[in-house]
Amino acid sequence: MAATSKKIIYLWEGTDSKGVRTKGETIARSDAIVKAELRGQGIRPIKVKKKPQPFLGGLTKKPITPKDVAVFSRQLATMMAAGIPLVQAFEIVGKGHENPAMQDMLMAIKFDIEGGSTLTEGLRKYPLHFDGLYCNLVEAGEHAGILEELLHKIAEYKEKTESLKAKIKKALTYPIAVLAVALIVTAILLVFVVPQFESLFQGFGADLPAFTQFVVNISRYMQEWWLIIFSLIGLAIFSIAQLKKRSRKFNHFLDRAILKLPVIGEIINKAAIARYARTLSTMSAAGVPLVEALQSVAGATGNIVYFNAVLQMREQIATGIQLQQAMRNAELFPHMVVQMVAIGEEAGSVETMLGKVADFYEEEVDNAVDSLSSLVEPLIMSILGVLVGGLIIAMYLPIFKLGSVF
Repeated sequence: MAATSKKIIYLWEGTDSKGVRTKGETIARSDAIVKAELRGQGIRPIKVKKKPQPFLGGLTKKPITPKDVAVFSRQLATMMAAGIPLVQAFEIVGKGHENPAMQDMLMAIKFDIEGGSTLTEGLRKYPLHFDGLYCNLVEAGEHAGILEELLHKIAEYKEKTESLKAKIKKALTYPIAVLAVALIVTAILLVFVVPQFESLFQGFGADLPAFTQFVVNISRYMQEWWLIIFSLIGLAIFSIAQLKKRSRKFNHFLDRAILKLPVIGEIINKAAIARYARTLSTMSAAGVPLVEALQSVAGATGNIVYFNAVLQMREQIATGIQLQQAMRNAELFPHMVVQMVAIGEEAGSVETMLGKVADFYEEEVDNAVDSLSSLVEPLIMSILGVLVGGLIIAMYLPIFKLGSVF
């Protein structure tokens, strides 16, 4: 990313060979280069100045998302298929993108390509957005002279992987978010609403029902310790996030534990297999050697358990073991997947079989997420009913009891 700091967006005005006034913007290292480029295009520069930065600079920019990269991949593949030269394709896609940060990055890559760099070299300067897998596929396309074809495969790969990630995110975040809101609402009721009823009950001059007294005791405890309780919860969340970032052992424990969870674990397993199959199929179709491809495939699985297993498979394959046997040794892949790979190896069409495996498991994940939603929604409603309804019943029990006395 450091290379982009030397490139500046310049606004320019000038006149063409017919004397017609024109203007535009260009990324360059200096205004002298801009003027030279304009003269080369037959434009006489009148004014060249740096494009003013928005208030608060980069803080106002929308970050580049994986979806942005997926859309760019499809657009670039379409442009190349239409016969548009690479530099011009970057110009069209870059200036037409809605995200200013994405615009700047694409125009910077265009500037590198104009300077003699390959597309792979330009992309490798942005590893945060174009990972090793993406760059390796582009490089394979450039070397084999089939960049257009590989760009279509990359676009399809990115679209399918992003779709799969969205489904997993939906499966995990929806129930967690709803339960978090339910707990926050319950805490607010205990801290602010129940004390109002408690002051009312004190005038009754009678013992409270056991359930009501239990809720009142919890309310008193929350009023006294709520700050410490929420601080501990916040500290626990922060600690888990830091451990996930810094501790490989904790990540391994967490990923292994998630795989063993009911329903959710099944979805994560199927998603990891789908990513493995889709990535390896794409790289095999691009002609990337199997041992080299598995390094990128390991990182694409999204789970450390599968990551370690694929790296072990890579070591075994490097010694001459077949892919199907290495997958069987990993003891993570279902029998059907191993058998389909075995058939593919015998028929010389591993990438086709892996593509079918990926299609099957992506559909399985989709169905599992839909099933989870239908199971979770009534469960969440039940939990909300027990929490909120229980508090309401506890608060009105003394009133009902008082009414029965009179």
